[in-house]
Parts: sequence; structure tokens; C-alpha cells
Amino acid sequence: MQQRIALVTGGTGAIGTAICQMLFKQGVKIIASYNRSGNHDAAKLWQKTQKDAGYDIAISYVDVTDFDSCGRLVIDAEKQCGPIDILVNNAGITSDAQCYKMDLSAWQKVINTNLNSVFYMTRNIINGMIDRRYGRIINISSINGQKGQFGQVNYSASKAGMHGFTKSLALEVARKGITVNTVSPGYIATDMVMAVAESIREQIIAQIPVGRFGQPEEIARVVAFLAAEESSFITGTNVAVNGGHYMT
Repeated sequence: MQQRIALVTGGTGAIGTAICQMLFKQGVKIIASYNRSGNHDAAKLWQKTQKDAGYDIAISYVDVTDFDSCGRLVIDAEKQCGPIDILVNNAGITSDAQCYKMDLSAWQKVINTNLNSVFYMTRNIINGMIDRRYGRIINISSINGQKGQFGQVNYSASKAGMHGFTKSLALEVARKGITVNTVSPGYIATDMVMAVAESIREQIIAQIPVGRFGQPEEIARVVAFLAAEESSFITGTNVAVNGGHYMT
């Protein structure tokens, strides 16, 4: 079986790292994209840390809010590793405020980073997948794209938009050997979540039926499942991974 090649945007974050590691364990060759506000040294340190742990992962810088930068990323990634078979759109940010207080820049920044980037990356990769008649596209959304969240009209809108994108693209490429799916994590024990005051974390956990936060590896397992060649009959769907916090 030929070795598949995956590009993971936001690959150096907590969930991105878990996805890269899980796919690597499955024999996939990985390119992790990063931004880190242009901190290339931090990305190289991440890469070294991964290599020391047994994960040989290529890295490449990108500004996912810029279509041409995404195009350059794809060219660079394919030069390093070969044609991309798996795209994981994982890059994302938050910039919270109630709608009546939200600056236009906060709206645009989150929509550009979380949603427009999904089109920018996919548009630069999809033709190659169509030509090779194979591909796996997995978009990392959020529980808040399903249920909404106070103070997150921008973030929730961006994550909800992924669902429509996923369904429409899945219809377009279903007969071309390409699947398109969304994964919607609930509250995951990343550094950002764990930095929240303990009292607030306890309130959140009280709302989660399984009684705990998820782990990045639990998101990665779902991504790896959807990325597998054997998952070719699953497309246009959303997989919620939230401990029962929100059920549809």
C-alpha cells in the first residue's frame, strides 16, 4: 500500500500535534503547517521535540488568511513530501466579545482564519486530488458551531460555516474518490482551556455528561479513522466528539 501524505494546518498546536502524531503512527507522511506569528524558531523547536519523541514531521509556514500563502504552502509541502492525499483544516483562533461590543477587525480576523482558510487550502489542493481520484478532507469545527456560545458570534459562525462547506463539497467530489467530513470537538484539555480558572472549569465539567474534558488524542483518533482508506463510504458528515455535552 502506498504511503499517504497529509497536510495538517495549525499542526503545531495541541490538537494539531495529536493529529500529526496519530497519523504518523498509521504510516502517513506528515507536513504540519504553522504560523505562530512568524516565530520560526518556535516551530523548529516543536519539530525537534517531535523528532526526539519518534515523530519525523516536516513543517512549513503559512498565513491561512491569505490565498496565495496557502498556495505557496501546498507547493512547498508537495516539494518536500509529494502529492497531498489528506488535508486536515485545523487552524483556528478566537477573539471573543458580545456582538454589540465586537470590533469589525475581530469579526474579520476570526472568519478569515477559521472559515476562509478552509476554502483557501482546499481550493489549492482539490484539483490534484481530483486528478488522482483520491483524497480525504477533514475540517475541524467545534461544539460551538453547533449550539452557539455567548460572546462568540464570530467563532460560532465560522465553525458553523464549515458544516455547509463540508456537505456541499462532499456532494461535488463524491464520485471522484474524495471524502469530506467535519469533526466537532467539545471542551478539550488544551493549555488554553486548562489556563481558565479552576472554578470556571468545574462549571464546564458539570455540564459534560461524561464528567471530564476530552483529550487531544481523542480528537486525533476520529481524524485518523476518517483519513483511512477504509473510510471511503463516510462523507458529508459531522462527527461530534464532546462527551455528550451537545447531542443532535
